[in-house]
Amino acid sequence: MNDPSPAGIADAIVVAAGASRRMGGLDKLDWSLGGRPLLAHTLERLAACPEVGVIVLVASVQRQPALASAAWLPDKVRATVAGGERRQDSVLAGFRVLEGALPDPAGERVVLVHDGARPLVTASLVGAVVTASLEHGAAIPVTPAVDTIKRIADGRVVETIEREGLAAAQTPQGIRRSVFRRALAALDSEGLTASRTWTDEAALLEACRIPVHAVSGDPTNIKVTVPADLARAAQLLSVDQRAAPSGTRTGIGHDSHPFGSGQPLWLGGIEFPGVPRLHGHSDGDTVLHAVADALLGAAGAGDLGRLFPADDTTPAGIASGGLLRTVVERIAAAGWRPGHVDLLIVAGRPRLAGRLETMGVAIAGLLGVSPEAVNVKASTGNLDGSEGAGRSISALAVATVVPIR
Repeated sequence: MNDPSPAGIADAIVVAAGASRRMGGLDKLDWSLGGRPLLAHTLERLAACPEVGVIVLVASVQRQPALASAAWLPDKVRATVAGGERRQDSVLAGFRVLEGALPDPAGERVVLVHDGARPLVTASLVGAVVTASLEHGAAIPVTPAVDTIKRIADGRVVETIEREGLAAAQTPQGIRRSVFRRALAALDSEGLTASRTWTDEAALLEACRIPVHAVSGDPTNIKVTVPADLARAAQLLSVDQRAAPSGTRTGIGHDSHPFGSGQPLWLGGIEFPGVPRLHGHSDGDTVLHAVADALLGAAGAGDLGRLFPADDTTPAGIASGGLLRTVVERIAAAGWRPGHVDLLIVAGRPRLAGRLETMGVAIAGLLGVSPEAVNVKASTGNLDGSEGAGRSISALAVATVVPIR
């Protein structure tokens, strides 16, 4: 960052260094949302806010090379920095970059800390947080608790928590730089910066007895943590336009893999513990391979074999969700996005009846569509056949794609 006087009255630290454990290990920030990475939407919306001058992106070490060449990074992203093990470590890393590269001796600029997994943040919410932070020193957006809250222990309800006065915190959370410095100095003097863990910046300020002002949050400002959240985000962004009969294209895909050695089985983007995995170049997920081929066929973009030839070592052993994500990006570059997928899985083992809905949600998350846009069926097949005898699993997919508008 070499611009000492950026526009705006605030700077943002976007935290994107999480492990995405609830997304099956696939980085949720790379998942396709309307043909673009989820993180691209988050950064684009922040960059469009006139209050925001500079954005510092904090991401994992593994993501740094890809970010260095990402064409979708807005100009306001002036630096990327490696995150830490905890959220607070990542935020502090971003704050140090701001302090070192963009001095603010008076400490009047607002620091906005925002989750990379909140792609629906609005300019009005950012403006409200910045205004309240300038007036009160710190502010966070909150939404009222609408569900009845229970305390659970050992799988049993212990008590019902009084809902009045409870709220769910969102981001961006705003803090004037002078206030942030004072809080960090106080915590360092007590040795608490390293020894305690805070799940958000407001908790850090609370530990220092620094008041935090609450502003009304936005119920659409959801945090994407599981595939179903991604599907909901797609709906809210109006990228899931299922009723588009004109201009649609249809493709089919088929794949089959024999059972191999090792565990677990990955099928349709979900894990089957204790079941042998399918033999294949990647993780052998025949369902996702069939979907990928169907999408490529619908978009007139070849097939999976041409995209990842047998002599290409890139996909060796990797999760097939990553391959499918690449396919979604490939068809998006050609002007198409997934519309609907119908799947038939033929397998004598394992039993799939109780997992089909979960599988559909996982696939929908990978495609950036609603769960209703993915239909999954299963059959045991002919008992004399390879699938029915439990020696292999095959999948047939029919996919429609629609133009990106």
